[in-house]
Amino acid sequence: MTTAALFILLFACMFLGMPIAIALGFSSIATILMFSSDSLASVSLKLFEAVSEHYTLLAIPFFILSSAFLSTGGVARRLIRFAIAIVGHIRGGLAMASVMACMLFAAVSGSSPATVAAIGSIVIVGMVKAGYPLNMAAGVIANAGTLGILIPPSIVMLVYAAATEVSAARMFMAGFIPGIMMGTMLMIVIYFVARIKNLPAQPWPGFGEIGSSFFSALGGIMLIIIVLGSIYGGVASPTEAAAVSAVYAYFISVFGYRDMGPLKDVQWRKDGESSGMAFARNMSLSLLAIPKTISDPEVRKVILDASKVTIMLLFIIANAFLFAHVLTTERIPHSITETIVSWGLPAWGFLIIVNILLLIAGNFMEPSAILLIMAPILFPIALKLGIDPIHLGIIMVVNMEIGMITPPVGLNLFVMSGITGKSLFWVVRAALPWLMILLFFLIIITYVPQVSLFLPELIDDLRGYK
Repeated sequence: MTTAALFILLFACMFLGMPIAIALGFSSIATILMFSSDSLASVSLKLFEAVSEHYTLLAIPFFILSSAFLSTGGVARRLIRFAIAIVGHIRGGLAMASVMACMLFAAVSGSSPATVAAIGSIVIVGMVKAGYPLNMAAGVIANAGTLGILIPPSIVMLVYAAATEVSAARMFMAGFIPGIMMGTMLMIVIYFVARIKNLPAQPWPGFGEIGSSFFSALGGIMLIIIVLGSIYGGVASPTEAAAVSAVYAYFISVFGYRDMGPLKDVQWRKDGESSGMAFARNMSLSLLAIPKTISDPEVRKVILDASKVTIMLLFIIANAFLFAHVLTTERIPHSITETIVSWGLPAWGFLIIVNILLLIAGNFMEPSAILLIMAPILFPIALKLGIDPIHLGIIMVVNMEIGMITPPVGLNLFVMSGITGKSLFWVVRAALPWLMILLFFLIIITYVPQVSLFLPELIDDLRGYK
């Protein structure tokens, strides 16, 4: 009765149009009041514990702030230039370069909508001018943008790690190969589509342009090396690496690329200026500019926007933890685990059910909320059936990727609709053919666990943990 009441209240609230965070909190409190022996004091305690006792979640605001600086600055533009220099000369190379740029930006942002917005707002116009159909350009970017939550560092992976208490660093390691694999699959399909449709190729830019574009994009690429290198090398935890990424993104955007802030458009070196004079001038300008960034309108707007996103996401997470608390105190996951195990389902059969449930949930709910609701239920069943929790986590993340481009709540669809000025229905039709690649990729990830587990197990072996 308690289980039915909890989920009926939740879906009724969502059906009435209530925001997901409030729906989670309201259904949880109502269930406690009407059916549970738990006290209301546990509600306030759980809301406090939801964020304060999960150290991993502290990485989320830092990654969001880092992503905001890089999205507003010129990092995306420079990564796109580098990607075009690498693969633009291949037939369909501009679309392939867009996918590569999404992969690179995903590794510095950790957010799928941010990846679509940053890359799509720049490349789609260029692709259409080069002769690509608008629906193809929009479909490719909407799907490639989902790599933002698969290629580490990923905010969604941090949420899963907090919900199940698995290692966030191992989740990041597990997402690296699948992310590259999915991006490569998209690029291969683009190549064949380009051959069939006779899409154009960019002229060979030469090694000089490749070197120049790489040096230009080095500020963003270094963030990938700093964050992932420090985590994989055991130098820093994901939370510590996230804090470093936020500080680095601030300095590279304001003082490195100078796309915003008090030094915006100030040249590094003036005509006829010696290297020593340029260095001394830039050092003095940078030192004077640091206190000015506090009142700079562009920097303040970036911080304000990042704060809004952080508050919204953490409010959802806090209420989802409250919902998970009700599930746990009422022993709902335990009851569901016993029921499903008693069916005698093999592991592969259980994973089919998992994918169906998550694909349906992805149509109606935000990824973080889905993970915090479903992970406590699915996690113990997976352990009983011998499924690695890291493998389960990657399966769930890939399902969340697909949810980002399925209506009616797919965030990438709304972002792409805003970029192209087309209706949501038009964007859905544009993304649908490329969605088939993601579904095929989901099957591979589900039934070939070593795709996810190879790198974490290899690093564990190198560290002598096994």
